[in-house]
Amino acid sequence: MLKLLMVGAGGIGGYYAARFLEAGHQVVLTARGAHLHALKRSGLTVHYEGRELVHMAAAHDHQELVTRYKSDEFDLIIITLKATATVSVVSELGDWLKQGRAPVLSLQNGVDNEPLLAKAVGAERVIGGLAVRIGGHIARPGVIEAEGLAQIVMGEWPKVSGRQDSRTPLLKILVAAFNDAGIPTRYSDNINYELWRKLLINNGVNPLSALTGLDTRSLTHHPGFSKIVYGMMAETVEASRADDVNLGKKDLDEMFDLISSFNAIKTSMLVDRERGRPLELDTIAGAVLRRCERLGIEAPYTETVNTLLMHSGD
Repeated sequence: MLKLLMVGAGGIGGYYAARFLEAGHQVVLTARGAHLHALKRSGLTVHYEGRELVHMAAAHDHQELVTRYKSDEFDLIIITLKATATVSVVSELGDWLKQGRAPVLSLQNGVDNEPLLAKAVGAERVIGGLAVRIGGHIARPGVIEAEGLAQIVMGEWPKVSGRQDSRTPLLKILVAAFNDAGIPTRYSDNINYELWRKLLINNGVNPLSALTGLDTRSLTHHPGFSKIVYGMMAETVEASRADDVNLGKKDLDEMFDLISSFNAIKTSMLVDRERGRPLELDTIAGAVLRRCERLGIEAPYTETVNTLLMHSGD
């Protein structure tokens, strides 16, 4: 049995927490506001693919967490907050995290979370990861609605070449435990490549869906919008060179075909905009634009959509 800390029991974190609890693992959740109060009062309820998972679990805000627990009490700390919150999490929990040696797994959008965590707790404790083909949101306080295959990919970040990595044996244990809990999980020996492959899709559809109000299928099957999606993905391929990942046209076409084959999915950025929440724009489009600027290349599709979205509420 694992003892897990889920930092951010929202749509994604709440779903995975329920699967771990169902499998008999011990899970501590963090949340805030009405959602936290509901978790404490009535437990966690997750609706997924026709099933209802209901579990009681310890739930705290960050201040309660650091006063009641030591970070080394956990076998793994999983961060599933929006990437826009990573800086604040490092600020609020950084000192507490530094007091222990527990590994930290990021399951967030973008390619900038792992560097922030590595700076805070040390690269040897960071596990890179991504949640694939999952949609999830808080339907009402304490209640999560989730859909999709809900896969996880994880690996050492950064990859260490030429010597045995102390995280590798742990990763094998985690992959087996996650799969046993009903979470399809695989190990990657190049997690940065996987993170950039996901950013291909995220930059292709998330900002444009938030701008237009359209789901992924509407965008990828529209004669005009599909060209913009492909263009933003192509700019992401170019940006990857700044991180020495070097995606190619094969990655571009594979990811475009993949997102085009999805059912109609309302992206997380569109949901956030509809609910008046901060957008992960800087961690998705911004990550691409910063790297293109560093490389001295233009990214007109991403730049245009990013600018329009930033000023759409003016």
